[in-house]
Amino acid sequence: MEVRLATSAGFCFGVKRAVDTVYEQLQTGKTIYTYGPIVHNEEVVKELAEKGVRVIESRQELEGLPDRRAGTVIIRAHGVPWEVQRCMEQKGWEVIDATCPFVKRIHKIVEERSSRGEHILVVGSPSHPEVEGIVGWCRGPVEVLESIEEAEKYVPPEGKKLTLVAQTTFNYNKFQHIVEIFEKKGYNVSIVNTICNATEDRQKEAREVAAEADAMIVIGGKHSSNTAKLYEICREVCDNTYFIQTLDDLHLELPKSARLVGITAGASTPNKLIEEVQNYVRINF
Repeated sequence: MEVRLATSAGFCFGVKRAVDTVYEQLQTGKTIYTYGPIVHNEEVVKELAEKGVRVIESRQELEGLPDRRAGTVIIRAHGVPWEVQRCMEQKGWEVIDATCPFVKRIHKIVEERSSRGEHILVVGSPSHPEVEGIVGWCRGPVEVLESIEEAEKYVPPEGKKLTLVAQTTFNYNKFQHIVEIFEKKGYNVSIVNTICNATEDRQKEAREVAAEADAMIVIGGKHSSNTAKLYEICREVCDNTYFIQTLDDLHLELPKSARLVGITAGASTPNKLIEEVQNYVRINF
């Protein structure tokens, strides 16, 4: 039986950059904090916690900490709202911004265009920290659309030019569908496709592998948006799709006729977890 690993599985550029930043700062001997989990993978966060990295969970917690604390706070890969970053700086902390550059680009787009009076629409999950950060860089009205149904029902404010951006890890096909809806309705809208190329390639490749597989394994954190979307995409073409966080979660059942098991992983999944699953399947099936 063949086990096929998607070539794009595992850490993306932005995640690797953020995690590497934390490890580099640990070498300084200072107390290291991250604002929110540095990435959405519980295994990575647990490993960093064992090395002494502390997580600030909310703005309220940040505000309750003393000024000029002897430590460094690292902004997570997802970014933070402008007000949160300002709060860190006003406290006199050493702040290192590990926001993914692709996310940072969206911050600049929405800040500039909202400052010109444009109405911002963000396609993504309202509760996701990346989207919360994007919203927090807008200088005027902003709305979040999560589904095709919401896009169908949406009525723009009269006389306003719209700018439409997307969460970097949003489902590419869904985003394109939403774009088509807005174009058909003739709205005065500027479309900026801010889904990162790595996400688009990863989703496309996952779909291709899953379409040929008898079973598909998707590895990633339970709170990872991009992993959840990979699972959703794979599930559309392969009924026997598994979403696991670690090897302990895998309860793989295969028919004797199975010829191919596909594996992909979210952008925050360490290579060692992927290798563990890959080796296990090769040895045991």
